[in-house]
Amino acid sequence: MKLTSRSEYALLALVFLARSDSAHHISVETIARAQNIPPKFLEQIMLALKHGKYVHSVKGQRGGYRLAKAPDKISLAEVIRLFDGALAPTESVSKYFYETTPIEKEKNLLRVFRQVRDQVAEILETTTIADVV
Repeated sequence: MKLTSRSEYALLALVFLARSDSAHHISVETIARAQNIPPKFLEQIMLALKHGKYVHSVKGQRGGYRLAKAPDKISLAEVIRLFDGALAPTESVSKYFYETTPIEKEKNLLRVFRQVRDQVAEILETTTIADVV
């Protein structure tokens, strides 16, 4: 598993929103400036987070985003999967994004990569945005 900029920026935006007053919507510009994220790129990320039901948005002068779920209900794993897909080091050991790969020829290698997958998934599935705020 390797995080892309999209998932890293999504996590940064969610952490920022979790630290903000949940009663108010925060503009993309404010989040982008605070987390040093390119605003146009962040707009695309926020749209994906909205479609994933992690944030609510309001348009207009006082518009922006706020969390749609409590920070303790958003795991790092689900955000990473939204943007990057599998947490597994190879698709042939992925639970949600399985595809056949050449490494399947060696069962002992598969066993090791399943262990890696399980450890990574355990940490990311049990760690929430609230845990890192």
